Amino acid sequence: MTGRPAPAVLPPSLRTWLGLIAALAALVVVVLGVLYAGHSRPGMVDGWFVDPTADSVRSPWRSVALTLDFLGEPVGAATLVVAAVTGCLLLRRPRAAVLVVAGVGVAVGVATLLKHLVGRTIHGDGNLSYPSGHTAFLTALALVVALVATGRLGLGRMAGTSLVLAAALVAGAAMGWAQVALGAHYPTDALGGWCTALAVTPATAWLVDRTADTGRRERR
Repeated sequence: MTGRPAPAVLPPSLRTWLGLIAALAALVVVVLGVLYAGHSRPGMVDGWFVDPTADSVRSPWRSVALTLDFLGEPVGAATLVVAAVTGCLLLRRPRAAVLVVAGVGVAVGVATLLKHLVGRTIHGDGNLSYPSGHTAFLTALALVVALVATGRLGLGRMAGTSLVLAAALVAGAAMGWAQVALGAHYPTDALGGWCTALAVTPATAWLVDRTADTGRRERR
């Protein structure tokens, strides 16, 4: 007996829409990367927001920003990942647990690689800023959790897509605001991090499903 197949972490009903969104997000990442490659100053779009080169919030909002920032640091990020993996295992969704680790890992890895390729800096001290790894991390984690919830609840295409995009928007906006407010990134860095997660997370989910399904067929 092979048992029941594990549910897909990328629901089939969402694949087309999320694929299109991922392609658009990847295009935005590339365009912004080309525009700001090697730059060390804010661009025109960045100037529409708060001063991106210095702390711009005071208590109590500064405490909120610092808390969000901590969630993207190694200890905070590891805590969130462990909690998400534990939740997936308790729900008997091992494939989802794999996606938690792979999804956020790929998003952060791609963001880190892009930082070195683009070479954009902030504060003039060599701190690579594009795209924001913190924003990519929290957005990717939110995407994974929303994908798992979509499959668990059996949501259709419109409801599932809405949930996934809403989760990504809330997480990306919250972390992006914190990074800009603390002067750690330009607004376009946060946008790049958000789009990086949108581009790579659905693809990672598809690869997790394909790898798991191929392994299952080979064991028959």
